[in-house]
Amino acid sequence: VQLQASGGGLVQAGGSLGLSCAASGLTFSRNVMGWFRQAPGKEREFVAAISWSGGRTYYADSVKGRFTISRDNAKNTVYLQMNSLKSEDTAVYYCAADQEYGSSWYQYDYWGQGTQVTVSS
Repeated sequence: VQLQASGGGLVQAGGSLGLSCAASGLTFSRNVMGWFRQAPGKEREFVAAISWSGGRTYYADSVKGRFTISRDNAKNTVYLQMNSLKSEDTAVYYCAADQEYGSSWYQYDYWGQGTQVTVSS
């Protein structure tokens, strides 16, 4: 299984950034896809997740209303659109896959390599 995250970078506070995660080696349409993030010195935390079909989405309170998770099962890709970014959103962002939804990092079987998002204030 490979999850390849991309799209990170440096953005000013209030700006937007989009992340992508391309999956291979798994039945993508039978996996919940999640995004997590980890800032230096902090635990990995849940950001968002999306159900197999995309019909259900889940968000951490800290990003609700600003971030949008979506998926394209034909392309085996999950996306995270991040708007109104804040300095506290600075972290390494990871995509993850599992057959069942969870908001804890240890519930996910497969992980991407992470992509850095830096928001300057």
